[in-house]
Order: sequence, then C-alpha cells, then structure tokens
Amino acid sequence: MHDLKHTLYFETLLEEPYNDLVKQAVEDGDVALGYNCYYIPETLLNLPGSFSSRLRAPNCAATPIGDYYLTNRNCPYTRAILERAVEGSYNYLSALFGAEACSAMERMEEHFEQISPVKHDPFVTTIIDAPLKNDRAALVYYMNELRDKVLANLAKLGIDTSDDALLAAIEDHNEVSAIITEIGDFRKLDNPTVTGYEFHLIQLVSEVCPHRLILPYLRETLEEIRDRAPDAKPEFRARVILAGSEIDDPEFTKLLEFCGARVVGDRYCFGSVPSREQIEVREGESPFEAICRHYLETNLCARFMSEEKIDQRTDVLEAMVKEYKADGVVVESMKFCEFWSYEKVLASHILSEERGIPTCQIEKDYTLTGAGQLRTRFQAFVEGLEIKRLEKTGKGATS
Repeated sequence: MHDLKHTLYFETLLEEPYNDLVKQAVEDGDVALGYNCYYIPETLLNLPGSFSSRLRAPNCAATPIGDYYLTNRNCPYTRAILERAVEGSYNYLSALFGAEACSAMERMEEHFEQISPVKHDPFVTTIIDAPLKNDRAALVYYMNELRDKVLANLAKLGIDTSDDALLAAIEDHNEVSAIITEIGDFRKLDNPTVTGYEFHLIQLVSEVCPHRLILPYLRETLEEIRDRAPDAKPEFRARVILAGSEIDDPEFTKLLEFCGARVVGDRYCFGSVPSREQIEVREGESPFEAICRHYLETNLCARFMSEEKIDQRTDVLEAMVKEYKADGVVVESMKFCEFWSYEKVLASHILSEERGIPTCQIEKDYTLTGAGQLRTRFQAFVEGLEIKRLEKTGKGATS
C-alpha cells in the first residue's frame, strides 16, 4: 500500500507533548488541560475555548528524577510523566485533572501539586475519587466528583461549562469518534487497508492534539483510506487484538507487526476501545449526566474488580476477536502495574482456557526496552497461530 499522506506529520506531532498544533492552540488563546486516565472524561475538557491533552512522555530514556520521588520500583509510566514535567515539557498546561486510578498514578499527580514542576500561571491540580462500581449510586458519586473537582475548576479558568457548551463538546467528541471508528473498521477487511501502526498514530494524535486543528487532517486521512488499494498479497501471517495498559508508543505496535502480526484491534488505555464510542444524550438526561454515564458504563479499567466488570472486559475482547476476525489476543502489562499484573493473568486464563482464544501475555517497560525478548515472544506466538490455522484448515479439508 502507498504511504498515507500525513503519516510523517503525525509521527512528528507525537515526538513532543508541546507539538506544533498544541502550540498554535495555546497561542490562539485556548486553555490546555492535561489528564492521564479514562476516568477523566476527555469530552469535559474539550469545551469551547479549551482542549484536552492526554499526557505522554515520548523519548524518555531515563527517569532519575522520577525514580527519586517515586522510587524505581514504581510504575514506569508515572515516573516518566513526572520526569518530563520537571524537565518543563508540560509548561503549556493550565491544569492536570487526575484520578485515583491506582496508588502510583495518585502519587505522581500529587507531586504536580507538591513540587510544582509545571511553570504556568494559573495551574490547577485536582484528583477525583473514582468509583469502583457501575450502578446508580456510583454514577451519582462520580457526577459529584466531576462537578466539584473538574467543572468547578474549569469555571475558575474562565471556561464555559453551560449545557450548550457541553452539547458542543459531545458533538465534537462524536465527530472525532465517527472518523476514528470508520478508519478502524477498515481493519476488519480480509486484507486491511490500514495497518495497526498507522491506526495507532491516528488514534494518538486525536488524543494529544486540539480537535479543531487535527480534525482536517483526520478527515483527509479517512478519505484517503476509503480510496486506498490493499496490497496484492497480505504481508501479515496472523491477526491479533492488542490489549493492556498505557501503550502510547506506536513503535511497540510496529514491532508486533514486524513479527508477522497485523494489529486489527486496540483495547488498551490509549486505544480507541472504548474511547471512541458515540455519546448519546438520553431523554431526561442533562448533557453532563450523559457524559458521566457514558464514561462510567464504557470504562474497562482493570481497577474495576466486580464480577460484572471483569465479565465486561473479557466479553469485549471476545467480541472484538470475532468482529475483527482475529486469530488471537496479546495482553500487555507494564512493569510494577498493580492492576494489570492481575488482569493480564486473569484475562489470559479466561480467554484461552474458558473461551478457546489463543492468548499471549507479556510484560514490558514504558519505553521499548527489551525489544529482542519481545520479538522472540511475538514470533513464537505468530508461528503458533499459523499452525493452529493450518490444522483447522486441514481438518476442514478432510471432513
């Protein structure tokens, strides 16, 4: 397939948090609002006059400052974010909206307030207490947390939080989501016309760039993919769903695809599932309630340990395997991650032993260290998937 027109530009935008589009929006007077977790609804931060910026730490090779404050036996994502904050990478932000998703994330977010690494006036730091259930009581609590700690601070920053503004944010979210979803649907083809690496780039720029500035590029990329001719012969040997924690390095997806797997579905913290689903305002709901309900219902965080949420996570992966015609699932966890270390083992067991879906579980650092070991694991998994498919085809031919 020919290269997509904006691939190089998207790669450039992901090299630094303060990229050209973020810089342009800030210079235009828009308020930049940082967040780390799906528990903070991206839609609430994309109100008129503001934009969300999901924090990444690209090219962070070492974390001596993060290790000092958080210890080197803590989540490498949180250490990398704090490292880049002290280096000045997030000085464009007017706020960091955090969630008590895990103790490591909370400690990192607390340091944004305690040591003031972001040099911006004003700068707001707040952490919501996120619910562990998905029922009416949890929704009411979640709404109160977001109202008191997010909307109230947005108002202090001079951002319009009226119903009309929230409806405009929902419309913006739904447009971006519709484009990303349609692009992702091309991965369902027998010979997909978009690679997992390309889709990862597209999804990430939609999370870290102001929507009003990235939308023209997303629309143009969608039109290009609609007319894109696939390779005459598929270059992959197996189709996989990638699930896990903070996977915000497209080079990781590229490594997996280099080993012969086409990543046709993304179910990780920076992925399009569930972040690119449409928000519906139901009859009798305010826009704020609709946003909160949507994010609580669709949240697939491993922090939820209720039986219904565990079933929801594995049901979503099983449904994706069928929908995207995947041969297997790769489940990732980051080193020292207290929730995904359990989720990786639990999901792998349920998928492979109870639902008959081949699963590969791996652990990695935030940066792409240990690429050689990962490559060996991926190559062995792809070969195993090939053998299973050939055995299945052979049985079908003799029956």
